[in-house]
Amino acid sequence: MPTAFEAQALDRQLAEAADRFGTPAYVYSTDTAEARLAHLRAHFGRWFAVSFAVKSNPNPSLLGWMRDRLDTLDISSGGEFELARQAGWEPARISFTGPAKREAELRAAIAGGLGELVLESLGEAELADAIAAELGVVQPVLVRLAPARVPKGFGDQMAGRPSPFGIDVEEAAETLPRIAALPNLRLIGLHIYSGTQCLKPEAICENWRIFMQVFAETCAALDLTPEKLIFGSGLGIPYHPGDNALNLAAIAADIGPELDAFAARFPRTRLVLELGRYLVGPAGWFVTRVIAVKQSRGSRIAICDGGLNANLAASGNFGMVLRRNYVMHRVGGDENGARPEEKQDISGPLCTSIDKLGGGVLLPRLEPGDLLAIHACGAYGPTASPLYFISHPLPVELLLTGGQVQDVTRIRGA
Repeated sequence: MPTAFEAQALDRQLAEAADRFGTPAYVYSTDTAEARLAHLRAHFGRWFAVSFAVKSNPNPSLLGWMRDRLDTLDISSGGEFELARQAGWEPARISFTGPAKREAELRAAIAGGLGELVLESLGEAELADAIAAELGVVQPVLVRLAPARVPKGFGDQMAGRPSPFGIDVEEAAETLPRIAALPNLRLIGLHIYSGTQCLKPEAICENWRIFMQVFAETCAALDLTPEKLIFGSGLGIPYHPGDNALNLAAIAADIGPELDAFAARFPRTRLVLELGRYLVGPAGWFVTRVIAVKQSRGSRIAICDGGLNANLAASGNFGMVLRRNYVMHRVGGDENGARPEEKQDISGPLCTSIDKLGGGVLLPRLEPGDLLAIHACGAYGPTASPLYFISHPLPVELLLTGGQVQDVTRIRGA
């Protein structure tokens, strides 16, 4: 939790950024992201390199900032490959995951010197092999596996049931030797990302134990000495009031001895922790301005210039089964008690009843012109939102480093 001084300093920066660049706005703090990365490496660095999942925030300026700080990037499309290249990332430091890779983007990535292609099916492997043959190269690949079970506690499960992601472990014994035999692919390792957004340390540890068992059994069956094994982190972040941040020290203490033994079993293998929102989610705020306030049947409603069009996740329409409020605050606080707190509904500017950013949120009394900052918005923001719905102004993206703000907006209106 920030100190009162830090919170006041942040509010000054958010207000100045909104006045200078307009709203709605995403503000990404590289200082916060750097502190989170240091915390992550302090607890897990003895075992893992760190890979960033570009889908969580593909802003090129943010990717450029990461270039000398993270080990690798993971992309999920040809478009993200180009964004990573534009941000200065060497192709050899990029992996490519995704269940529906098209021939054109596979060709561009392989021709461009992609580090590792993460295969999700035999058909994809055969297509990649044919492309590599035409290009006269041998493409390093990993195979993504889908375990038979995902522990309870993950917000999104990508295995343990019918899934488009990876090769089911039940089919691995038949499928992986066929992939390994393809002459223009070189199988260098395995990949699992079976669940995400988990806030239960015991579930994360249990999930990683499943990974280690699957990796060990698969490598033994294939007689494979892997160069790389990728662990999908699953590390969640607190979005809602009452959520508790993960205790990385507790996770490391619980799973550490088993990771030590696993690393000793694979001494020539690089273990990689792949993550996205854990690193950048809490490093971002969505700032929107109150345009109007009204009373309606006993409720006070603040109507803002940014809603689900600009931030689908905060509206509860991006994978949330039961809508819950994000943590948010009025920029400027309660003005030393001059703004008493009361329950208020927060709506966006759209002509639909689902454009709601908060219901019954306890906040200092909002008035037109006030700024509202929604927390944990550094991941799955603009690119995960229907920006063009009803053609309101698009959100700006701002990078905050050492108190200095710069406009790094990627998507701009006509």
